[in-house]
Amino acid sequence: MSAVPFVRAPRAKLPPEEPLIPQRRGGTAGYWLYLIPGLVLVTVIVVVPLVWNIYLSFTDWRGIRPPEFIGFENWIELFGDATFWTSFVNSVWMIVAMVIFPTLIGLVLAALLFDVIGRKYGGRLASFLRATYYLPQILPAAIAGIVIGWILRPQDGALNTILESIGLGFLAQNWLGSPETALGSIMVVLVWVQIGYPVVVFMAALQRVDPELYEAAELDGANWFQRFQAITVSIIRPEIYVVTLTCTIAALKVFGPVYVLTRGGPGDSTIVPAYYAYSEFFQSQQVGYGATIATALTVVIAVVSILFIRAQNAAERKERAGL
Repeated sequence: MSAVPFVRAPRAKLPPEEPLIPQRRGGTAGYWLYLIPGLVLVTVIVVVPLVWNIYLSFTDWRGIRPPEFIGFENWIELFGDATFWTSFVNSVWMIVAMVIFPTLIGLVLAALLFDVIGRKYGGRLASFLRATYYLPQILPAAIAGIVIGWILRPQDGALNTILESIGLGFLAQNWLGSPETALGSIMVVLVWVQIGYPVVVFMAALQRVDPELYEAAELDGANWFQRFQAITVSIIRPEIYVVTLTCTIAALKVFGPVYVLTRGGPGDSTIVPAYYAYSEFFQSQQVGYGATIATALTVVIAVVSILFIRAQNAAERKERAGL
């Protein structure tokens, strides 16, 4: 019987040891140091003025002598103030002008620029048109208001001059000086100013849409509106919520165009809460009552924001459940 040669089994290789990462002493306490500048700025710029404004809403103060605490008298007066409720009714019209029309028109324009013009004429033309639509957003409110004021002047304004030159002089109006046309004129101006914002946001959102989806739908016989409804709207729904919320907040606190064009007039036909608070602060010197209007506006904006966020979360949960 021959001897079996002894063969040493190969030594198993041990996994390489992971390098030891030195632990930072003090845990995560060092990271909080980076938040201190932001917290200080938020406290000084947002929290302290907000708390001070809420306190002033319970006082009678004309800005000179120390505030006198009067409890809920300002709030009781506010709920019975016809001008205050008129300003909020006008805010609803501001929402129509700054949210509903720009969002719908911006959604259609963004889809046309991306799906039609971008595909047929190239991305440069689409980008140029997008920047053109956004141009009113970067104009200062004062400059835009002055230019619009020149256009809408009753005697020699550009709009009335054009109407007269084409035989429609009977349509000429004192657009900003008449209660029947002042609010509508400001709404048209706000649509022009606001429309570029949703176009830019929606076109950025459409960049993540696979072009093959449009091509497949087109091969299946879907027209442009069917592609827009089934693909565009469904994919960029989160951006639609964001644009709607931010534009609603901007509409509720709109101030610049009203201040430059009409100063809330004629009468109270174009007054809005932000301008009403300003007039009570600086013109009537009723600082406590102006703070009450501003606080009420802050509460409305907070409630609207919460409702929008809950609606968005509910829609997302429903969509995930449907998948």
